[in-house]
Amino acid sequence: MTGARSYRGKRSLDLLLATVLAAVAVVPAAFVAIAVGAFMGRPILFRHARAGLAGHPFLLYKFRTMRATGEHGSDAARITSLGGFLRATSLDELPQLWNVIRGDMSLVGPRPLLPEYLARYTPEQARRHEVLPGITGLAQVSGRNGISWERKFELDCEYVDRHDLALDLAILVRTVAVVLLGSGVSAGGHATMPEFRGAGPEDPRDRPEPIPGGAES
Repeated sequence: MTGARSYRGKRSLDLLLATVLAAVAVVPAAFVAIAVGAFMGRPILFRHARAGLAGHPFLLYKFRTMRATGEHGSDAARITSLGGFLRATSLDELPQLWNVIRGDMSLVGPRPLLPEYLARYTPEQARRHEVLPGITGLAQVSGRNGISWERKFELDCEYVDRHDLALDLAILVRTVAVVLLGSGVSAGGHATMPEFRGAGPEDPRDRPEPIPGGAES
């Protein structure tokens, strides 16, 4: 019963805050959409399959920040100056408020990653899928992409064990500071992070193909 009440409380908080934030973000989101269309063309939104609760796939939405696949080589080279600004300020994440309202995501939880990663997790790492993925999370306010995959997954599992409304509110407050500072946006030499290759050494050269409707990782 306690778990059910906790889930209902978290979902109620998600709906309330996501709806309010979406209303507040209408004007800046419109400006971002116009800017992306003007400087990068269509599609304005980037859509990509991600693994959600219990590993079930869903479509994640973001504002596009990269040039089309095949242009300028690496992901880091494909990020436009506008895209870099959107990533640094997390404005590219605004469409994910729709994912929260739909119930695909929560405001706070482990970041949703590629479905291809599901088979690469250790049993402990796979526990990150016991809760809804989030726009922000414990790993994001503890180093973002400046920490290793292993440390991220440790923090994700710590969140699974500790999560409650008080922790969610604390993470949301800390997220504001992280966004304002613009820290940990990317790992050295990468657009965000190298691909997670599992328990062995990571090889950033292997990149999954995006699904139609998007052109970035």
